[in-house]
Amino acid sequence: MKTYLTGAISALAITAATMGGAEPQAEVLHYWTSGGEAKSAAVLQEEFAANGGTWTDMPVAGGGGDAAMTALRARVLSGNAPTAVQLKGPAIQEWYEEGVLADISAVAEANNWADVLPASIAAHMKCEGTWCAAPVNVHRVDWIWANTEVLKANDISMPTTWDEFNAAADKLLAAGVIPLAHGGQAWQDATVFEAVALGILGPDGYRKAFVDLDRDTLTSPQMIAVFDQMRKMRGYVDSNFSGRDWNLATAMVMNGEAAFQIMGDWAKGEFMAAGKVPGTDFLCASAPGEGFLYNVDSFAMFNVEGEDKKSGQDLLAKLVVGESFQEVFNLNKGSIPARTDVSLDAFDDCAKLSSADMIASSDANSLLPSYAHGMALRGAQAGAITDVVTAHFNSDMSSQDAVQQLADGIANSM
Repeated sequence: MKTYLTGAISALAITAATMGGAEPQAEVLHYWTSGGEAKSAAVLQEEFAANGGTWTDMPVAGGGGDAAMTALRARVLSGNAPTAVQLKGPAIQEWYEEGVLADISAVAEANNWADVLPASIAAHMKCEGTWCAAPVNVHRVDWIWANTEVLKANDISMPTTWDEFNAAADKLLAAGVIPLAHGGQAWQDATVFEAVALGILGPDGYRKAFVDLDRDTLTSPQMIAVFDQMRKMRGYVDSNFSGRDWNLATAMVMNGEAAFQIMGDWAKGEFMAAGKVPGTDFLCASAPGEGFLYNVDSFAMFNVEGEDKKSGQDLLAKLVVGESFQEVFNLNKGSIPARTDVSLDAFDDCAKLSSADMIASSDANSLLPSYAHGMALRGAQAGAITDVVTAHFNSDMSSQDAVQQLADGIANSM
């Protein structure tokens, strides 16, 4: 941890303990229960303890956070909410609307969060103008990963347009190579779909379709073109894709069974864990098109009684957005810091590219929330989109029928 940061946090902890008559306390509900996630959560616990706090861990595994949300609702309904909870995207606003989130604006303002976080990401952490959550990281979703040797053997460069991707995929098919490693699960279909959609619709079109839910955009010729490209993508996937987990698809690229995968930067963790080197063993690039799709992990603070718990929230919020934790956590997770001022010296080239693209996209107003990963829309609307995407991908449904079902499904979910 940086010396100045340690001193500042220690001072906060001592002050809080003195004023409240007790040391900072935090019961933390999260679903970081595997691999690098658990290791990173342990680092946060250690920092919290080192600054005078007592941490009560409440990890809940399973369901990509669904089980944790079930546990959370039971706790809130019983009037015994945890101090802090791993939440993201619209879920933060939903809990705020139930009147159970605490205001951590004093910590955010004292530590200048508004100056070090991209504006669009900071907006997710605010509830009607007050700060109610603390961001941990930024995952880029619209990555394309490739096996260096497979591309070299077939004289293929990383595609920068969807036409180039299609030409490369056709060439790979002719050579007997699987062009696209993919797992036939709904969320993976949605991940590919939104990357294609951003590339074809552009940032403004993506925002109109998947943030504003504009019906004209949802039924436009450009959206038909998105589904046309998805039909091509289906032809580039092997016949055994149904039900395959994402990490097994990553392994196909790693082992040279397939050339490309479209997946968030958690896929990089698989390459790195296997000792693969970016630029040598595998390549990373943004999927064709402009813009940046993000998925952000964050902690929301819930209303609690007692100065010890409230000072615990303040300390936890300061640590989570602090430079030390932002660096350590993201090195383990494969993501990048939400703060734009954290040194990237220890990060790999893919992470450095991601950070540069995030900052440039923020400046260009093309830093956009992922619908497929729960950042852009509430559950019903996101589910309606994914239902159509998956149905189209796994049938001979026409693109015209797909866009009509897309618009109708969203309308019915409102």
